[in-house]
Amino acid sequence: MNIRLDYGRIGLDVKFPDSIELSIVDPLPGQPLVHPDAAIERALAQPIAARPLHEIARGRRNAAVVISDKTRPVPYGKLLPPLLQTLETAGVPRQQIDIVVATGLHRPNSGEELVEMTSAELVETYRFRNHVARNADEHVHLGKTARGTEIWLDRGFVEADLKVVTGLIEPHLMAGYSGGRKAIAPGLAGVETMRSAHGPRMLEDNVGPGIVDGNPFHADLMEIAQRSHVDFMVDVSIDRKRRITGVYAGDIEKAHAAGMSAVEQHVRVDLDAAVDVVVTSAGGYPLDQTFYQSIKGLTAALNIVRRDGTIILVAALNEGVGSEDFQALLHDAKSNDEYMERICAAGFFRVDQWMVQHLCQVRRKAQVVVVTDGLAPQLFQGLMGRWAPSVEAALREMSQRYGRHMRVAVIPQGPYVLPTVRGRKLSLGRAWMEDAA
Repeated sequence: MNIRLDYGRIGLDVKFPDSIELSIVDPLPGQPLVHPDAAIERALAQPIAARPLHEIARGRRNAAVVISDKTRPVPYGKLLPPLLQTLETAGVPRQQIDIVVATGLHRPNSGEELVEMTSAELVETYRFRNHVARNADEHVHLGKTARGTEIWLDRGFVEADLKVVTGLIEPHLMAGYSGGRKAIAPGLAGVETMRSAHGPRMLEDNVGPGIVDGNPFHADLMEIAQRSHVDFMVDVSIDRKRRITGVYAGDIEKAHAAGMSAVEQHVRVDLDAAVDVVVTSAGGYPLDQTFYQSIKGLTAALNIVRRDGTIILVAALNEGVGSEDFQALLHDAKSNDEYMERICAAGFFRVDQWMVQHLCQVRRKAQVVVVTDGLAPQLFQGLMGRWAPSVEAALREMSQRYGRHMRVAVIPQGPYVLPTVRGRKLSLGRAWMEDAA
């Protein structure tokens, strides 16, 4: 059987042997909106648990509109024009509207990337700026959360007269689902906020894809968002072709909750038992450009791989491994246990340490094999797993390990899907203890 996996911009076709027991983990096809422009305008005028945006914007001197960075395929060419037009019609001067890219701790987005994310017309017409987490002077302190997280947020956003956040709702390895409160933290947060919110003990708690209730990371982010006094949220859901399937606007907690509920009905796929091998993608472009982001494809498979199973990841990795901090952490990590002992030591903190921790969580439960043409084979060693020239070659090797009755699942869309065994969502920190078969 031939199956196309999301890989880079064009996809990757894989031939699976007819002899294996294969489960295809594909979500229900989302129905793209026939008239997305009208749906966005309707959501702005008839929001969830909030007044219409044009009423909220009336009389405001200026506005900050927060957008996701290039790692999220939000169709901003569709989403932004009606939103910005609503603000201007309500009396907010165009020259007083800041479009803030919620980079979190990612690198800034270039002008060319902003054009690709939005449109040339929008970039020429409006003022865009990247949030810079490492510049302490560009942040203001808003106290601490109930968990003790120091709240440092982008000064321009906090001081804006009108605050609007936008984003994409999809499964997320830490927050349960992306979108909503994530636009504020980590999107606009300073490094000191992430020291606690992305701390090692937090990420060993009840944190994982699709987990919202009882998730301390979600609760921390929601408290930060509420402390920042967001006025309005506009999030979307999309299908595999990046077409809008839903628009959720209004109150940042209630509208986002409605969006998460709707998205889960489409993206959750339940298997009857765990499998020996999971073949997963990292979601294709733009998410699979670095190994750092592609780890999300690995965590997407943890719910359904058995203990001592194998996850085969396909990712383009055209931009390499990731940041210098991330590369250094990977290079220095000798083993899962040694790495966890290191980052849990008093006073230790390094940007991007959390994604290596998630890789350790994967490695506790399963082997990792990576198929890519973006990095040299010799770079794959230690925690990064092993390189294979193709999925077909990796499966042949796995059949020697697991036998002719090997059970395989394939997740063509990777982290955009929420696979489970009989509906169980396992926290990443404890997934290795759970044999979900």
